[in-house]
Parts: sequence; C-alpha cells; structure tokens
Amino acid sequence: MSLADTIFIDMCQDILENGVSTEGEKVRPHWEDGTSAYTIKKFGVVNRYHLAEEFPAVTLRRTAIKSCTDELLWIWQKKSNNVHELGSHIWDEWADETGSIGKAYGYQMGVKHQYKEGRMDQVDRVIYDLKHNPFSRRIMTNLYVHEDLSEMNLYPCAYSMTFNVTQKPGEEKLILNAILNQRSQDILTANNWNVCQYAVLMHMLAQVCGMEVGELVHVIADAHIYDRHIPLVRELIQRETYEAPVFWLNPEIKDFYQFTKDDVKLENYVTGPQIRDIPVAV
Repeated sequence: MSLADTIFIDMCQDILENGVSTEGEKVRPHWEDGTSAYTIKKFGVVNRYHLAEEFPAVTLRRTAIKSCTDELLWIWQKKSNNVHELGSHIWDEWADETGSIGKAYGYQMGVKHQYKEGRMDQVDRVIYDLKHNPFSRRIMTNLYVHEDLSEMNLYPCAYSMTFNVTQKPGEEKLILNAILNQRSQDILTANNWNVCQYAVLMHMLAQVCGMEVGELVHVIADAHIYDRHIPLVRELIQRETYEAPVFWLNPEIKDFYQFTKDDVKLENYVTGPQIRDIPVAV
C-alpha cells in the first residue's frame, strides 16, 4: 500500500464517521436534476506527502497523470482562462460562449505585477525567487483576488501555493517544499487529481531550479463527500491497494515553459478499476 492510499482511506473514513452533514442547509451546489447537493464534511484537513519517498498517486483507482498535468500547465504555464486551450472538458460547465471562465485561475497567473526587480507575473516571480532568493519566506502565489471575484465563473478552489526551501546539514542541494491551500474540495472527484497536479509542479520547479523535492502539505478548509458519492467512496476505500508508482519527469527539460504533458509518466502504476459516470455537482 502506498502512503497516498493510506492517507486517502484514513481521510475518507474520518469524514464518513466523524463529519458533519449539510443536509437541510441552504447550499449553492446542485445536481443536474436540480436537487440540492448536500455533503458530509470535515473542517481543516491537513495531509502531508513526502515526494522524495514516493509519488502520491493513489492505487485504489487510476489518476490520469497526463490529463491532470495538462490542466496544471494550462493554469501555470499557458496562464489561460479559455477551455479551448485545454485538452479535457472538465471546465466546460463554467465556460461562456467564447470558452472563457472569466478572470479566474490562469488569468490571475498571467497578470504582471511591479516588483523592485521589475514587472513579473506570479509564476515568473516564484521561479525568480527560487533561483535568486531561495530562503525567502515570501515565495507564494494567490488566485483568490477579491476585486476580480465578480468576473470569475467559478471562485478558485485550490487558490494558493506557498513555497519553502530547506537544506540538510552537509548537503549542497536545496530541498523544495510547499503548502497547497484549498478552500473547498470534492474528495471523490478532485482530491488525488489536485495532489498529483501539485506534486508534478513541485518536481518541475525543483528540476528547473536545481533542487530536490521535499514535502507537499495539502490544507483543505472544507473537505467533503457529496451525498450521492457516499456509496462510491465506501466501495472505493475497501479495495485492494498496490505499491506506489514511480514518477518519471523528462530530465532534459530545464526551462519550465518547455514542459508538456508528455514529459511526465507513471511507471509500474497498478490500480483498481476506474469509477465510471460519477455524478458531478455544479
């Protein structure tokens, strides 16, 4: 069993056994038939993944590493807010007739800000600091920009990354750690997807900045399982588990903007069957 499987199973059991139901509350999400989408939730879930030890893809079912990397690069590399520039259709529900999701996600990453070193967007600022000022306690990104919320078709869920660099005594290479902050997460559909995305991001940034990967800490303010997902989750966490896969990142890429989804793969990735037709609340 991989550490990612252990974390996921323990988290789901905790939510199901000790979580709070939102049934009867006034909730925004709904199902396609118009029924309110209630959840059972836990507040303030914190999970820690040691990326140097294993890649955190669960084996209970397959996480599509190329698809989640494609979405990550859409936001962090293309800095796009248009679904026509994304390989999957996961954002179509929130796109307008032009394909735009408004001033959300990639749009915010592409906005340039004035720093004393010059004008940079958030991604370039992170890379600049990791290379030139790695021990800074100010290396972070933030997508939750209040003045633009009214023009976002969906408020950002995974909204902030804070990077922190450490160094072991006597060792030359620096270690890249990060905290992913998430205001809300649909555990069944999005949890391991987001974990794998930001694990990939850390591997990419570490490689282009000459570092090693360390810890990814995932903080979820509202970790929830939707009512119609409960039987699916109960079945999922009873499945057989396997050893963690081996992550491969193209070692030839030294420029973050040169990575593509084909520069990542999971080797020896044995999993349980995929869950088909998961209902999605919108």
